[in-house]
Amino acid sequence: MELLTQLYIQYLGQPPASVAPITGSGSHRAYYRLSAPDGSSLIGVVGTCIQENEAFFQITQTYINKGLPVPQLLARSDDHLRYLLSDLGNTALYDFLAPARDSGRYSAEHEQMLHRTIAQLPHLQFQAATPEVFAHCYPIREMDEESIHFDLNYFKYCFLKLTGIDFDERALEADFHRLTHALLAVEPESEVAFQYRDFQARNVMISYGKAHFIDYQGGRRGPIYYDLASFLYQASARYPDDLRSRLIDTYRRELAHYVNIPAERFHQQLRTHVLFRTLQVLGAYGLRGLYERKAHFLNSIPHALQQLQTLLEESPCYPTLTYIAGHLSITPPLLGRGRRGGEAPPSPWEKGTGGEAPPLLGRGGEGGEALTVTILSFSYKRGLPDDPSGNGGGYIFDMRAPHNPGRLDEYRNLTGRDQPVIDYIETDGELPQLLEHIYPIADFHVQRYIDRGFTHLQFAFGCTGGQHRSVYSAEHLA
Repeated sequence: MELLTQLYIQYLGQPPASVAPITGSGSHRAYYRLSAPDGSSLIGVVGTCIQENEAFFQITQTYINKGLPVPQLLARSDDHLRYLLSDLGNTALYDFLAPARDSGRYSAEHEQMLHRTIAQLPHLQFQAATPEVFAHCYPIREMDEESIHFDLNYFKYCFLKLTGIDFDERALEADFHRLTHALLAVEPESEVAFQYRDFQARNVMISYGKAHFIDYQGGRRGPIYYDLASFLYQASARYPDDLRSRLIDTYRRELAHYVNIPAERFHQQLRTHVLFRTLQVLGAYGLRGLYERKAHFLNSIPHALQQLQTLLEESPCYPTLTYIAGHLSITPPLLGRGRRGGEAPPSPWEKGTGGEAPPLLGRGGEGGEALTVTILSFSYKRGLPDDPSGNGGGYIFDMRAPHNPGRLDEYRNLTGRDQPVIDYIETDGELPQLLEHIYPIADFHVQRYIDRGFTHLQFAFGCTGGQHRSVYSAEHLA
């Protein structure tokens, strides 16, 4: 904070009269409003990742040069970990639309602002589609097969497996392969540009009656349809079909300044990306709702499932996904099974204490005795964990490579079970990506240990202090 204040003094020649943290961001970046004695204010940002900041600087400067409505980049520290932005106020488009969302009726004023917002999207996509921007994209430079599989596995592991539904995993992977092929079957010269990636109402600020855009530093090269799908098919927005159609028409009119895509082709590709985006969203709802038991996300699941079923009825080439969506729409296994009065289902290891999850019991092998899986976290400073089963220990995963929340003051006294730490880890993305490689290993060994009649298996996650990254990892594997 002191270094950010020094940057403010360097820029304006005087210290701020007040500094107030800005809450509500799911990012690991820290935001502050720094106000001068005359009441004017700037936004100060403290980041932890130089590459991510560099991506933001490059994209922002490109947008500013093109005259697009983004915050002005006013100053940045020599180490590029702190910077100052113009203040766009406190009203996000999401908040502006709250009355319409609650009532289901979008007024002329609300619709006008939506049209103004969506009309800017083609310009944001194509004006930033430069070699300089793509060279700075972080952590992924392009939406490719690997990144698509990462998102599809998010749906499989964080939603589908938590529902308890039986499904053919090989057949699902075949559907995933077909969907991946369809997503990447785009024309690079006309249908690929800068993909904003997080184009949603919370990242549009309304300032002086005009839409301004923030949080595009995670963008990458990719199909243009993804951003439109993200914005128009948000489960929480629930735009009426006729309004959505008019907004698509507005987007296409502005898109014509850059490329001409036949209507049938455009709508076919948009439907494919809406399907992909819906699967992604269900992965998030599964993690936040079915696992973390947050009511808002649980309440959003039925609408997303209904949307998924409708999309799959129009796309007969995904038979396993169609079966899954139909089954869940009839008998969603976990959605209505709360503990009392509609409460959310319990966490997979809600009663765990300390650094160890309660054992997970699988069916026994030929000997009839169940497999006990122990999952724990530990600190490398205190040495490797013991295995009381007498089997000499199982898997030990080193989770120290991803960024460490414990290095930041605001997270130092928290753990990997606390929401601010969870938000930091998941926004950063490195640790969840590492876990995606670990889950299949765990699945394979649990199944083989059950098949062979083994009775004990242990997974241990280590980090520097045994408090943040290792705890988060143990929670999610459990």
